[in-house]
Amino acid sequence: MRLPQEIIRAKRDGGTLSEDEIAAFIRGLTGGSVTEGQAAAFAMAVFFRRLSVPERVALTRAMTQSGDVLAWDLPGPVLDKHSTGGVGDTVSLPLAPMVAACGGYVPMISGRGLGHTGGTLDKLASIPGYDVAPDPDLFRRVVAEVGCAIIGQTARMAPADKRLYAIRDVTGTVESLDLITASILSKKLAAGLGGLVMDVKQGSGAFMEGLPEARALGESIVSVAVGAGLPTTALITDMDAPLASAAGNAREVAYAVEYLTGRRREPRFHAVTLALGAEMLVLGRLAATREEAASRLEDALASGRAAERFARMVAALGGPSDLLDRPDAHLPAAPVRRRVEAPGTVASVATREIGLAVIALGGGRTRPQDGIDPAVGFTDLARPGDAGGLLGIVHAANEAGADRAEAALRAAYRMGEPQEHRPAVIERVGG
Repeated sequence: MRLPQEIIRAKRDGGTLSEDEIAAFIRGLTGGSVTEGQAAAFAMAVFFRRLSVPERVALTRAMTQSGDVLAWDLPGPVLDKHSTGGVGDTVSLPLAPMVAACGGYVPMISGRGLGHTGGTLDKLASIPGYDVAPDPDLFRRVVAEVGCAIIGQTARMAPADKRLYAIRDVTGTVESLDLITASILSKKLAAGLGGLVMDVKQGSGAFMEGLPEARALGESIVSVAVGAGLPTTALITDMDAPLASAAGNAREVAYAVEYLTGRRREPRFHAVTLALGAEMLVLGRLAATREEAASRLEDALASGRAAERFARMVAALGGPSDLLDRPDAHLPAAPVRRRVEAPGTVASVATREIGLAVIALGGGRTRPQDGIDPAVGFTDLARPGDAGGLLGIVHAANEAGADRAEAALRAAYRMGEPQEHRPAVIERVGG
């Protein structure tokens, strides 16, 4: 078997790696014989030289098998959704309880922020007491009793991905289609799913800015997942502006609470959430058509059943039992809030820059070991076509941070005639 450096060299020079070589490298990554520097070099080699479909399958399987693989015995389908990441993309928080309220079971294994995008795990960690890494027995119990649980990777679940994920975040290899595919699917296969829906973001705030690239990623994930025995479909959705009007960890939790309780349901966020949920219900045979599925999801929201599931999940995982009723009493708030206004109509948004501004405020990481400030971010972010004058509200730890965030927010918005309006859900891949 080749040494790790020889495997790296082979991929660097455009060679094809065997299943055994990929498995050996991943075993070394998990066991510690492959160094962080070697893992970074491997990621960069894959970024530039790419993997064939068989290599992607081999990498996905090796990362899945690097730890525990769950098996479920539940009275309904085990389903999940995963997003490639964007700005203001807090869909997972309301979607998991919505699907649970319709009869599905959602053991959602989520990640921390990656690059300029927010991470579901960081958002949930902003809820006081919420255990993002419960022991396996508690995780299983919450899924069985509530219908959903959103947690992070345990030390025993796809540990190779957990290590590589952190390295990718700080080495400029986040956008690799091959590594994204393996990272996502290794966690999902390890979670023991019966169906998966991918939300592939495309636009100025996505890793895949062009539609051909987004389509290629969707097709890669669907083909590798189906090849591994996991029924999967993908939706390509718009990320040319923040999906929610909030960006930042606690700010997005507050937004999700408003969505679940009906205090705020912005049309594009609602459209993406319903479309993804409908795919999940159809995959799980909980609805015969997407139209029927969307109707069931709407009813779960209107009746309060989805909100009730979310509240039960939060409480079962250690969070406050009254988060839905008193979010302001529990979620951290930044001491400085500043309105940022500009005359005219919003023409376009450099969405990625807003995500980077959240990181600059302290709401994300530049190194794997960095802590984050869950309170900072933006709310009331404007979308293309908005003409009210308000670009957004900055939530900062201090005045200097607010000054920088205001400048970044102004630079991210271009005023003038809006571009052609794109649908929230652009197209469907697979299935």
